[in-house]
Amino acid sequence: MKPARTKTPRKPPVKKGSQTSLKDPVGVYCRVRPLSLPEQECCIEVISNTTVQLHPPEGYRLNRNGDYKETQYSFKQVFGTHTTQKELFDVVANPLVDDLIHGKNGLLFTYGVTGSGKTHTMTGSPGEGGLLPRCLDMLFNSIGSFQAKRYVFKSNDRNSMDIQCEVDALLERQKREATPNPKTPSSKRQVDPEFADMINVQEFCKAEEVDEDSVYGVFVSYIEIYNNYIYDLLEEVPFDPIKPKPPQSKLLREDKNHNMYVAGCTEVEVKSTEEAFEVFWRGQKKRRIANTHLNRESSRSHSVFNIKLVQAPLDADGDNVLQEKEQITISQLSLVDLAGSERTNRTKAEGNRLREAGNINQSLMTLRTCMEVLRENQTYGTNKMVPYRDSKLTHLFKNYFDGEGKVRLIVCVNPKAEDYEESLQVMRFAEVTQEVEVARPTDKAICGLTPGRRYRNQARGGPVGDELLVSEVVLQSFPPLPSCEILDINDEQTLPRLIEALEKRHHLRQMMIDEFHKQSITFKALLQEFDNAVLNKENYIQGKLSEKQKVISGQKSEIERLEKKNKTLEYKVEILEKTTTIYEEDKRNLQQELETQNQKLQQQFSDKRRLEARLQGMVTETTMKWEKECERRVAAKQLEMQNKLWVKDEKLKQLKAIVIEPKTERPERPSRERDREKATQRSVSPSPVPGDVYKTRGGGQSVQFTEIETLKQESPTGRKRRSSTIAPAQPDGTESEWTDVETRCSVAVEMRAGSQLGPGYQHHAQPKRKKP
Repeated sequence: MKPARTKTPRKPPVKKGSQTSLKDPVGVYCRVRPLSLPEQECCIEVISNTTVQLHPPEGYRLNRNGDYKETQYSFKQVFGTHTTQKELFDVVANPLVDDLIHGKNGLLFTYGVTGSGKTHTMTGSPGEGGLLPRCLDMLFNSIGSFQAKRYVFKSNDRNSMDIQCEVDALLERQKREATPNPKTPSSKRQVDPEFADMINVQEFCKAEEVDEDSVYGVFVSYIEIYNNYIYDLLEEVPFDPIKPKPPQSKLLREDKNHNMYVAGCTEVEVKSTEEAFEVFWRGQKKRRIANTHLNRESSRSHSVFNIKLVQAPLDADGDNVLQEKEQITISQLSLVDLAGSERTNRTKAEGNRLREAGNINQSLMTLRTCMEVLRENQTYGTNKMVPYRDSKLTHLFKNYFDGEGKVRLIVCVNPKAEDYEESLQVMRFAEVTQEVEVARPTDKAICGLTPGRRYRNQARGGPVGDELLVSEVVLQSFPPLPSCEILDINDEQTLPRLIEALEKRHHLRQMMIDEFHKQSITFKALLQEFDNAVLNKENYIQGKLSEKQKVISGQKSEIERLEKKNKTLEYKVEILEKTTTIYEEDKRNLQQELETQNQKLQQQFSDKRRLEARLQGMVTETTMKWEKECERRVAAKQLEMQNKLWVKDEKLKQLKAIVIEPKTERPERPSRERDREKATQRSVSPSPVPGDVYKTRGGGQSVQFTEIETLKQESPTGRKRRSSTIAPAQPDGTESEWTDVETRCSVAVEMRAGSQLGPGYQHHAQPKRKKP
């Protein structure tokens, strides 16, 4: 009875989406297939091992008004028309298989238009195996001798694996052998000649540093996504000739680790490349293909071939699988052959073919949209939701883009001119995809058991077999014994011959014993010398180890010091970040305030300009108004002065008439027109009457006389002329009137304002003052 084994420590949980995790861009490669006919026009040219150039064909330039525009696209590596399948595998798929063996996931797409060589790249052709058979061949070359027996690992419906002991696995094998299952291939069958040339890989390829203290199991599954529905290509449906049952679509589920998987999908355990490819070929025959105008066998669905590798460590004795489910490591490599993107007007599709093409293009458009959103989120730091759920294709593989493994994309292009526009769209999608970064997968945790358990267990059973082998060799080296049968009583030769043979054997045995003793003494001396050397080596190593421990302790103290310093710096950085945040907030506030003040100043400036324009208009209007008013006042003043002059003239005339003439006629008021006409004919005007000029509130002027001149005339005799009742007749026959001269002058000069003698007389009176 074996002693109870202690439990191995569990793997620490891996945190997803860690900020410290490194990221790698999606590896995008380009493969250019050769032209079908040499005389076909070529629109794609390989410039270097990383660059291709597209130039529009002749017809395309004529349709676009003769514009000629060449575009170049860069890839991680470009494979030309002479590239072999082996060269492509070594660069693209070999690292993915190596990661698969070391517990990491991988995803490989082939993408391109219909007829660009996607299926040839993935599956291959007779004599030229594609990526899929080469991946299987490398996998089984690496783990072939470390595989667990069939049914030790058993898949369940929760996207995980269970472990069975050797007895349960044996019972299940016997049960399956008693009832053959067509889903389980047999290694005893002959390889189907239909695909025998595809899996006959001449070049041997094997992964390095395979964990020899683990056992492995390989499970494969094969699905297709058709019209955005998932179908299991390995599912066996009972054939009913009367009422055939259509295949049932599968649903996507999320396991406890938030990984997406196809619920109820058939997983087949395989033990060799032949078995795995046989399963693939059986599902390939069920895949939906159709004859279109562009391709005789055009894939109408996206196919996904999953290779799941289950790895579990051996126990401490190195002879059985460790019966702990937590120690199982499951890695998966998904090989995806996408349906070709195509334009329906070129495929001449109708009915179901047209609907299939629409669903294919829609799923590929969703894939492109997801790549664009991922690139935008990573480039600009946004947090837009990636529309994985819009398509079953993107929803199934969303974990890979969230950091569950490496992603590789092979862009297959056909250089013929008819595919120029489709190839241009494919190149643009590739350009977007290679800018997307995927988190680098973490290494698996070590189980904690001592390495080298498998071979140490074999070494423990080795000496028994060596001892039996040595005994057989020794017995064969002895001389053969003669016949010991005595048939005659007088036989005297048999016993002497037997005695002689036995003596020879004894002598030979004694010599061998002596030789053995000599060799044992020599071996003991060598062993002693080896022990001394080992002891010296141990002492030397111990001294070196003590020195290393001192160095390690010093480094630990230095690390502690640096950690403390790092914490201090982190604290300072945090403070600086907070301070920066505060300063940025203040800066934003000040910028907003500055913008507000600028807006106010702009508003005030515009208001000022409007006010200036308004005031300028008002000043211009007022200036014109006052110019007109001044002209009117000047004209009025001129008229007033003319009236004054006329008044003075009239006064002088009246005085003259009073003095000289006995009778005068009534004066006539001058008109403005007559004054204007006669103003130029007047001679020298008499001097104005002294007076003061005052401005009025209405803008006019008024004149106040300071003197009033009174004229008197006396007769030479000094007496007054008196009128008589009967006046004498004049010599010219006119009637004369005798009046008092002084009285008449007074009346003439002191006539009130508003008299009928003329408008100028009103200015002789005192101006009437208005109340303030």
